[in-house]
Amino acid sequence: MTTREISVRRFSVVSTRSFDETLSRLTATIGRPDMHAFHRALVDAPTAAALEALVRQAVGSSNLMEFIRFDVGAVLRKEGGAANALRLLIGNPIIMKAMALAVPDAAAYAPVTILVDERADGVYLSYDSMASSIAPYGAASALAVAVELDTKVEQLLEHAAR
Repeated sequence: MTTREISVRRFSVVSTRSFDETLSRLTATIGRPDMHAFHRALVDAPTAAALEALVRQAVGSSNLMEFIRFDVGAVLRKEGGAANALRLLIGNPIIMKAMALAVPDAAAYAPVTILVDERADGVYLSYDSMASSIAPYGAASALAVAVELDTKVEQLLEHAAR
């Protein structure tokens, strides 16, 4: 059995906008395909080029898509916790592939998670850096892709918070 210690860098930004407005700004450029249809088409794609075309149609202008969202707030509210909290899984299968070809374990970190939660002092948007997750594997090509992804996601969060 192999165990690897990984130190993860968390990026967070706080918005003074409402939860709904912040979430709307965050998701405005993220594609939201019908995931059942997308998965079927992904499996049925006859070539890598066909798969890439499918992904290009599914992503938004941010070059990212939403895979699923979890309403964490619905669970927390049962115990009097945060009223608004969502966990979004976003990514791009082509970006994941570029990292996973060099670092197979990168597929365990993609799609990435964005946590959007409302607290007393604002709406927090948090993201754990992909680059920090795969840096210990030492693959420069995967790390370069991860840094580019981190930049894209961090800019998306900063835009949503403004």
